[in-house]
Amino acid sequence: MSAAYLATLNPQQRKAVEHGIHDGDTAPASPLLVIAGAGSGKTDTLAHRVAHLIVNGADPRRVLLMTFSRRAATEMAQRVGRIARRALGDKAALMTEALTWAGTFHGIGARLLRDYAIEIGLDPAFTIHDREDSADLMNLIRHELGFSRTESRFPTKGTCLAIYSRCVNAEQPIDDVLRTSFPWCAAWGNELRQLFAAYVDAKQSQNVLDYDDLLLYWAQTMREPILAADIGGRFDHVLVDEYQDTNRLQSSILLALKPAGQGLTVVGDDAQSIYSFRAATVRNILDFPAQFTPPAEIVTLERNYRSTQPILAAANAVIDLAAERFTKNLWTDRTAAERPRLVAVRDEADQARYIAEQVLANRETGSALKQQAVLFRTSQHSSPLEVELTRRNIPFVKFGGLKFLDAAHVKDLLAMLRFVENPRDRVAGFRIMQLIPGVGPGSAQKVLDVMAEAADPVTALVTASAPARAGADWRSFVDTVAALRSGRAGWPAEIEQARLWYEPHLERIHEEAHVRQADLLQLEQIAAGYPSRQRFLTELTLDPPDATSDEAGAASRDDDYLILSTVHSAKGREWKSVFVLNVVDGCIPSDLGAGETAEIEEERRLLYVAMTRAKDELHLMVPQRFFTHGQSRQGDRHVYASRTRFIPNALIGLFTRTTWPAAEADPVARSPAHGVRVDIGSRMRGMWR
Repeated sequence: MSAAYLATLNPQQRKAVEHGIHDGDTAPASPLLVIAGAGSGKTDTLAHRVAHLIVNGADPRRVLLMTFSRRAATEMAQRVGRIARRALGDKAALMTEALTWAGTFHGIGARLLRDYAIEIGLDPAFTIHDREDSADLMNLIRHELGFSRTESRFPTKGTCLAIYSRCVNAEQPIDDVLRTSFPWCAAWGNELRQLFAAYVDAKQSQNVLDYDDLLLYWAQTMREPILAADIGGRFDHVLVDEYQDTNRLQSSILLALKPAGQGLTVVGDDAQSIYSFRAATVRNILDFPAQFTPPAEIVTLERNYRSTQPILAAANAVIDLAAERFTKNLWTDRTAAERPRLVAVRDEADQARYIAEQVLANRETGSALKQQAVLFRTSQHSSPLEVELTRRNIPFVKFGGLKFLDAAHVKDLLAMLRFVENPRDRVAGFRIMQLIPGVGPGSAQKVLDVMAEAADPVTALVTASAPARAGADWRSFVDTVAALRSGRAGWPAEIEQARLWYEPHLERIHEEAHVRQADLLQLEQIAAGYPSRQRFLTELTLDPPDATSDEAGAASRDDDYLILSTVHSAKGREWKSVFVLNVVDGCIPSDLGAGETAEIEEERRLLYVAMTRAKDELHLMVPQRFFTHGQSRQGDRHVYASRTRFIPNALIGLFTRTTWPAAEADPVARSPAHGVRVDIGSRMRGMWR
């Protein structure tokens, strides 16, 4: 069979794609680690490997492909289909449609847990809490245990959930997590253990799992040898994208799936491991080869298809100073005379003015605003720039705004659906009941207590006494729950029925109800793409849409707009021109990340990721001073900054250094006035007499 569909690959990409596949033999091969440098065609390489397996006879139903977003998995599957079609023609469609095990770690975990629910003591009808629901449940338990009324301040619900999540995903004891990540909470270790135990009991009694449980239950299942062998035996080939972003729990799942590494391929870049705040660890990818005997084969992709050579030379030099890494040296055919710029400015105001002027100048020479981006370490760094852009009427969209599922009205409608799906879900019930006029926390709690004690919670709801002040709205609520629970309307008509019940409450509770209603209609359209209510709720929780109509509208009002983004949100993206704010010590590296060696090394990788987003132009901004507000006993004051330690003097020759604005002629120098004397003050005072 001709392998013409591989002709576009460079030699290293092709080596990764063909690893272990010989003349139609696709028996699980030895483990493979693909170190894919920034802009090196990682996604294309992984898609070609999956397609190559299928073209050579691998059963697509026995291929497990895990990515970090459902959207990425869908795009990957589509790309696999296009590649396979070049070799197999129309029959490729049938084969690639069978690639049904492509998704996120959490999404795959949810599917497997439903498949094995009976064997591990789960009710297959469990519902999944998103982060806010989980925090609300944590808060209910926190309140019940009396921790919200302690003499000294107890951690908030969000902090408690973050500590719990860190313990689970990093596979670390609570004392270690408190010491390293939450030292201000260290005194509450015993109380937090009690809280977390009660939180787990509450989830189990309500038949809900939180986001972390999807990995935790899967990992625990893989500790049972018979179940581990059965699950691992379902897949001949397991491929994982962005392996540098996995946490210890995900790594343990992967190694339990394929203990000997046969059929296992992981792709990633240790130099782009920047998510330790989510418990991701660079150790997973650094230690991967040695997990197996013999060690995994390593293929390194160094050819870059994105940036110019001067940008790559500077980025290579920055990451070359890392304490530990896989050796690689990115290169490209894209030559250019212009080196990346180190731009010294007086302060953040000048920094904002410089960027605004450059952005507009680029636009005049043909670079759309969308082809330009401003990146920053933390969200608040962009505040002075946002003011300047607004003043100059330069439209922009900032990544990291309000997420679609975080909007109150969207959560209200989803709470109704979750409550119908699982009437023992107290968080959903508590939220939805309090939408009804005359129903407060106490009334809702009493009804939920009655439901919790009943064998059939919906029957208990229907027959329960209505709260004294609820009136006819209560009966409408109960009837709607019963009708939706019966399933008579079918899916997706059920979401329309729920929306029609909710709309009067939307208009009563929220301002700009018509704008919010558009979100609910959008949610209804999304729901139509799912076969059932359960599948819809599961998938939406695992991979939510990005933005509410308010945030999306910021972009839709203009055809073109500048991109503002944190470095974390920019990973995987590229622009013609990139500006990086505050490339100074205290910002990059952040004061918060300037502790242990591992933290400093991640800050270095953040700068590397920011630099490698640029295709043609890169501007690293170096303000000389910042204005701080009351951060010391001196109060508000200017703090002077120095260029980041990640660009020492030895690397300066790789950059063009500029100062903005350029030095001007002495404005005081002038010719003599020949004795003229004018009392301007008297003249000004006379204007008002």
